[in-house]
Amino acid sequence: MNKREPLTTTGTNGHSLDKHLGNTLRHLRMENGLTIAEVSKRANVSRGMLSKIENGLTSPSLEKLEHLANALGVTLSRLFHDYDTPKAGAQYVRHGEGMEVVRRGTKSGHTYHLLAYDTGPKKLFEPFLISLDEASEVFDPFEHAGTEFIYMLEGKLEYSVGDKLYILEPGDSLTFDAEQPHRPMAKLEMPIRYLAIIYYDSLDDFEGDQQN
Repeated sequence: MNKREPLTTTGTNGHSLDKHLGNTLRHLRMENGLTIAEVSKRANVSRGMLSKIENGLTSPSLEKLEHLANALGVTLSRLFHDYDTPKAGAQYVRHGEGMEVVRRGTKSGHTYHLLAYDTGPKKLFEPFLISLDEASEVFDPFEHAGTEFIYMLEGKLEYSVGDKLYILEPGDSLTFDAEQPHRPMAKLEMPIRYLAIIYYDSLDDFEGDQQN
């Protein structure tokens, strides 16, 4: 018999080609406010067949797909868009393996470990593990674009933001507009470690911060 078997090809996104095509067709149909009956009439495909295609239960021929694409006002290639695009995973950084970096204000006894990197062209945040020790020098105020979030892990630290002082102990957090002058002040209990996450409002802010 020449009956076609459903395609079993699976892309890097984990979906079979039939399922991907069905989901794409349904999305485009609904996006355009069209019913199955309307699309089937335009594409000269039976409603039953279109329903099966949308549910990934049958493998349509390229000719049928071309008719459906025309009925939906898209190119044939649009139906295959993102089919074989791998989905982003997670970046895993083991304890002690964060990238040590030099930033403005990095001085003796003041260490930055970047906990996420290589995040692509739209990088909008930077998470740091910051460690201070007895040799830490007095800091000049920091001022940069974005919003900064600090979470205290160990020790006790006096931290200034604008004209206010905050005492940070393990479990305490602080969130502020990073364009205000801010800096660690008195080291009240050593050792001191805290997370500092900087969120930039735009890519321009991030790039400008790196150039300062």
